[in-house]
Amino acid sequence: MLVELRAENYAVIDHAIAVFGPGLNLLTGETGAGKSILVDALALLMGGKSSAEVVRHGADKAVVSCVFESTSGAETILEENGIDSGGSEVILRREILSTGKGRVFINNQPATVAVLKQLAPELALVHAQSESLSSFDQGQQRALLDRFGGVSTDSVAEAYARWREASDKLAELIHGEQDRLRMVDLWSYQRKEISAAHLEAGEDEALETEKRVLSNAEKIHDAATGAFDQLYEGGASAEVSLRAALRSVEELARYDSRFNEAVQQLGSVRAILGDVSSSLRDYAEGINASPERLAEIEDRLALIDRLKRKYGKTVAEVIAFGEDVTRRLAEVEDRDEIIKALRAVLVQTESAYRNAAAALSAERKAAAHKLAKLAEAQINSLAMKVHFEVSVKPTEDQSHWTSVGWDQVEYRIATNPGEPLKSLHEIASGGEMSRVMLALKVSVEEGAAKPRRKTPTPRTLVFDEIDIGIGGRAAEAVGQKLKSLSRGQQVLCVTHLPQIASFADQHFLIDKRESDGRTRTQIRLLDDPARTHEVARMLSGATVTETSMQHAAQMIAGSR
Repeated sequence: MLVELRAENYAVIDHAIAVFGPGLNLLTGETGAGKSILVDALALLMGGKSSAEVVRHGADKAVVSCVFESTSGAETILEENGIDSGGSEVILRREILSTGKGRVFINNQPATVAVLKQLAPELALVHAQSESLSSFDQGQQRALLDRFGGVSTDSVAEAYARWREASDKLAELIHGEQDRLRMVDLWSYQRKEISAAHLEAGEDEALETEKRVLSNAEKIHDAATGAFDQLYEGGASAEVSLRAALRSVEELARYDSRFNEAVQQLGSVRAILGDVSSSLRDYAEGINASPERLAEIEDRLALIDRLKRKYGKTVAEVIAFGEDVTRRLAEVEDRDEIIKALRAVLVQTESAYRNAAAALSAERKAAAHKLAKLAEAQINSLAMKVHFEVSVKPTEDQSHWTSVGWDQVEYRIATNPGEPLKSLHEIASGGEMSRVMLALKVSVEEGAAKPRRKTPTPRTLVFDEIDIGIGGRAAEAVGQKLKSLSRGQQVLCVTHLPQIASFADQHFLIDKRESDGRTRTQIRLLDDPARTHEVARMLSGATVTETSMQHAAQMIAGSR
């Protein structure tokens, strides 16, 4: 529910705060005091269109903000838009600059008007005189009918998801098929070129090493044989000197055992020297300065480099590219079977959706007949004489298929005998629209079937001047309906009639005063004596009499 509403420098309001409670919250006051301004401020926070004209004269900007109790649906919307949850509350703030520009904040984080519009159905539904928000569109009309009839759209949503998936897959395959066919020749050439190379991962590195050896065979041979002579073969080689030194140390060890370990170490060194020398000799003997092999390696490396320039930085990437091309060609070759299978799936999912949507339409039509009769009676009890109808028209063309069915739901009304039925949007009076909405809401809340799945509804309903053109018994009936509706959800209502004001759970007085040459609007929550006095004022006008006070007290007591 709506917990708090604030407005600063908004129209004639310099600074006002209203803290609302559950049940029926009524706003009263003299004409022009600014009651509807507060409703418009709330509509602005629900995503309504802003204007620089709402900025109080002399101020740089107008600021309106409110606090709602959070809901799971609101938290989901915030999460989807990257806005952190505020715990148990949702804080909305909107700033309108005198230049016409504005800013939006949700839970003190920058946001957009689009997010406010997403949150609006979850938090509040505002029926203002200007209808600046929430024109009662077909989506909302359908949702209200579904709630009344306890209609679940789960089976249709599941069927729609399966049909949409199959349809999108088939469309993607057919649309991309022409482009793929044009690529077949290229892919075939690429696969053939890569396959003919018989590449092995890492072979380019091994070939580069072999190329360096063959290109420098003479230098490498001279270095290997020179090292072998110096280590082992020459008369002054390291092996000759080491052998002489070993004999001398062995002689020392005969007399002093401390040199035994040195003898072993020199023996190991001599063995290592012999191994290294043998490796050098064998390496030198194995060097084959073959110009033919060098040319073969260079040709192979040139081929690999050409393939890497075209298909990847490494041999491994070239091989992977070839495998990918092979897979693509296989898909093209199998396309007929794939398309055939997808078409069969599409036919099945289409049939399943049609069956589910048709069953849903039948449920809605039955619920529409009941709702129309109930709503018509409720509307006519509010000083109107109307004929009311709820139209459910299935639109079987696939372009109109949705996850909530294919029905176009429209509420139609004739406000005077003999007139044709028209859409609710064609009702001339905002007061009439508010009364119709009140009657619809009451009809749904009182006559709704037990839903299979709870349909989300606004937590707070706002009605602006619902009492225009009515009085007497009709006014009392409106008050009773508002009271009945407020038992299930929070209701805010602007009224001029004491018959309605007497039903309030919380009664707020909006008054306008002059201070320092400026007009200021104030909001006060009335206690019981002040409430009785305000209802008496509404009964008798400017002069409150003892009789009007007694009458007001009786009305308030009677409403309870």
